[in-house]
Amino acid sequence: MSQLNVTQQEFRYLKNLVTARMIQILTEEQGLSLEDAIDRVYTSPIYEKLCDSSTGLFFQSPRYILSYL
Repeated sequence: MSQLNVTQQEFRYLKNLVTARMIQILTEEQGLSLEDAIDRVYTSPIYEKLCDSSTGLFFQSPRYILSYL
């Protein structure tokens, strides 16, 4: 984690924040049900990359990440 200068706790917080916003965008702007939005995010290959702190993806905007979904 030190290469990105965030602690494990900060990483988890940012990842969860980005994930929640992605789900919110899918439900509010794309009309998916909450269940479908959650499933779409958590089962996607991009979420797997988001969970890898070395990618730095958690620093990107939720809309940017969703563009790869």
